[in-house]
Amino acid sequence: MLEIFLSLHWINVFLAFLVYFFLGYLWFTILFKKLYLVSLGKENDKEQPLAMIFIIGPAVCTLVITITTAILFSRLEIQQTMDALVWGSFLGIGYLSANTLNIAINPNIPKPILYGAISSVYHFVGINLVALILVQNI
Repeated sequence: MLEIFLSLHWINVFLAFLVYFFLGYLWFTILFKKLYLVSLGKENDKEQPLAMIFIIGPAVCTLVITITTAILFSRLEIQQTMDALVWGSFLGIGYLSANTLNIAINPNIPKPILYGAISSVYHFVGINLVALILVQNI
């Protein structure tokens, strides 16, 4: 396993992580900010500055997802763009979106389907961007 870890294309991994993480910033603070707040029942709350956990936590999770995907792609020898999109979609739906929707179905989330849709589509798009970057020869 250490051999696989050391053989990863770390420039691709780092670039994929940055794109996925930055997409999260765009997704939740610009593109779908209002809908996201509605899904959380916070559309009328006064905007507060983000605590560091809400920045560092998603960054660490996104990095783990990206590295795990890179290891999986390495083991499966995924090198073609179409294969990357197929596997990215498979991971996006099968793990990330399904898990996100499962987390959303919670009494503390007032609009779980809306929250699940916003977050699931983010992860689906994000993991496919990661997949595309991982198979590039950078």
